[in-house]
Amino acid sequence: MDDREASVPLDDMVCWNLYSAARAVTAAYRPLLEPLGVTYPQYLVLANLWTHGDQTVGSLVERIQSDYGTMTPLLQRLEKRGLVRRTRSATDERTVHVSLTEEGEALKQRAAGIYPAISELFGFGTEQGAVALEALRGIIRAAEERAAGA
Repeated sequence: MDDREASVPLDDMVCWNLYSAARAVTAAYRPLLEPLGVTYPQYLVLANLWTHGDQTVGSLVERIQSDYGTMTPLLQRLEKRGLVRRTRSATDERTVHVSLTEEGEALKQRAAGIYPAISELFGFGTEQGAVALEALRGIIRAAEERAAGA
């Protein structure tokens, strides 16, 4: 740890605030998702399927920035609830496709108010939300570029 890092209080570190924000976001979603019977990671998978349609497990892992060890049991629970269907590819049995069931598609309507409620909770109008998204996407880009170059 260099002198600059040692002199920055934890509360002023971007990394700490990103970590705290991520935990706060997850906690803020919890009461909104409880009536739907899904967790925040499950909601992210469902929202991805609602937006992009059927996908392979590999593409969900990539989009959600998860790993197979986390994604597989998460999908098993969603399938057990009747929200998604997993099917093996006919051409490559290592590939598993994930699609929404009718019940999973119908849940989209019940979830429609969640993102607006979160935006309101955080005080994000259109402009503030766009500024926050750009800042977060910049952080993600920089971190991914750094990781690719490492």
